[in-house]
Amino acid sequence: MSIPQKMKGVQLVGHGGVEQLVINPSINTPHPADDEVLIKVLAAAVNNTDINTRIGWYSKSKGDSSDASWSGSALQFPRIQGADVCGMIVAVGKNVDASRIGDRVLVEPCITRFNGQDLAQPYYFGSECDGGFAQYTVVDSKHAYAVKSSLTDVELASFPCSYSTAENMLTRANVCATDTVLISGASGGVGSAAVQLAKARGAKIIAICGSEKKDQLLGYGADEVIARGANLVDSLGENSVDVVIDLVAGKQWPEFLQLLKPKGRYAVAGAIGGAHVELDVRSLYLKDLSFFGCTVLEPQVFENLVTHIEQQNIRPMVSQWYLLDDIAGAQQRFLEKGHVGKIVLVIP
Repeated sequence: MSIPQKMKGVQLVGHGGVEQLVINPSINTPHPADDEVLIKVLAAAVNNTDINTRIGWYSKSKGDSSDASWSGSALQFPRIQGADVCGMIVAVGKNVDASRIGDRVLVEPCITRFNGQDLAQPYYFGSECDGGFAQYTVVDSKHAYAVKSSLTDVELASFPCSYSTAENMLTRANVCATDTVLISGASGGVGSAAVQLAKARGAKIIAICGSEKKDQLLGYGADEVIARGANLVDSLGENSVDVVIDLVAGKQWPEFLQLLKPKGRYAVAGAIGGAHVELDVRSLYLKDLSFFGCTVLEPQVFENLVTHIEQQNIRPMVSQWYLLDDIAGAQQRFLEKGHVGKIVLVIP
């Protein structure tokens, strides 16, 4: 396969609106370092991290973008975003077995090895290093997982970020078949993935989502659906769930602690409803609750995810696909929150 010297990609040139996303048809095609593989990107999905990074949401300092990346440091521009990547290995570095060329792969988005070095603080693909919103990308070979599946490239691109985040939350919270699990934001990419993956573990699933999406969530494996905005304690009763998988936070957050049984587990990996919540510390210690912040993937998580895909324990959820040139439209559609599943960019 002939690899061009230049490629098309979308470069984020600063924090702000979609006008900061610039389509550049003449970016230097990256070359794999000794431990890296070069991937021809076939499809790449949109997720919350892309939006949050673009607008500088991760910064905790008003008017200061010095901590506005996923890792809490300044983002380097221009940056090619895109954490959800399905592609094919087309070249390898000198320390990588050439037999990997031709593998169709998914990229593990939580990067612990970069430029031949183990990282003290993990990167996120498309944040601290360039990602998949381009025709080609490079990553350490350990983060490119071969996947054997009859699913399309678009379908496979729906898995990496959302499903690995969901599997990591379930892993950290040690969800098992005897648990009743409440999932907030259940119609989004991570939430709907958590429904499927928790069901694969045999747990009972209670999903929170808009009432218009009830039937879809039941189809994905939820045992019960609670309408977003309903009083959760009135609906379910205090001390009624073993685990809360939270992607929303916001004003309703204190109800989660009321719902948790003594020794219950709370795992969080998002705050789309608002990052600041009211915590009554007495609920935390008197009920012996365990809290898990979930960002860096546990070592076994992505391998487990690929196994689930290959064994068809989970299915892809694609709402809509766009061409790379329409990334602004894809992100706007994503922000409308009217979809169930993933929005995916096809890379020509």
